[in-house]
Amino acid sequence: MPLLIRTESPVDELTGFLGVVARIIDALGEWGVGFLTLLETVFPPVPSEVILPLAGFLTRQGSMNIVLVFITSTLGAYAGALLLYWLGYKVGMERSIRLLSKLPLMDREDFEKAADWFERHGKSAIFFGRLLPGVRSLISLPAGAESMNLMTFSLFTLAGTGLWNSLLIGLGALLGAQYHLVDQYSRFLNYALYAGLGAFIVWLVVRRLKKRKDASN
Repeated sequence: MPLLIRTESPVDELTGFLGVVARIIDALGEWGVGFLTLLETVFPPVPSEVILPLAGFLTRQGSMNIVLVFITSTLGAYAGALLLYWLGYKVGMERSIRLLSKLPLMDREDFEKAADWFERHGKSAIFFGRLLPGVRSLISLPAGAESMNLMTFSLFTLAGTGLWNSLLIGLGALLGAQYHLVDQYSRFLNYALYAGLGAFIVWLVVRRLKKRKDASN
């Protein structure tokens, strides 16, 4: 009986949070990237700044096709944007904010910031908003609430999302040529990521407590 030798996957050498995300992508393939970007658009448990560079990196290892990664990630983000557009269109901005602000790590101020961005910049906010953290996902809500033309919304969303995704996927693909550096510093990247997420959560908690204190005065 022939001896089967398991070939080690590049993601096996990545550890911690990055390793978990890499294994999900490695297991689900290109459509897994699309699913993760859909989740990131509706509710960002994992930022696209982690998902897409890792996906690009894996394309250099032969695990996935870079063109399909770009297509599925863009379609996933577009599907998520459509869900938020539909929510804003159906129930209105105020009710959408009340509903979504109850989610963990989401705050009313984040939605109001996106609404203000849309009000000040109009249609162009859909394109440029896709390039801005904190606005990228939520900009779809005011677009739906204001009944923005769906075709225009779709074109601007796909264009902005496609540009953002191509930049991050391309960055990951470039890192693929220097995999030893990714392997060498992945532990430090994890520490930096954990520190960033921790600081973000602390900031959210402090902001919410400050608002409650101001409201009670």
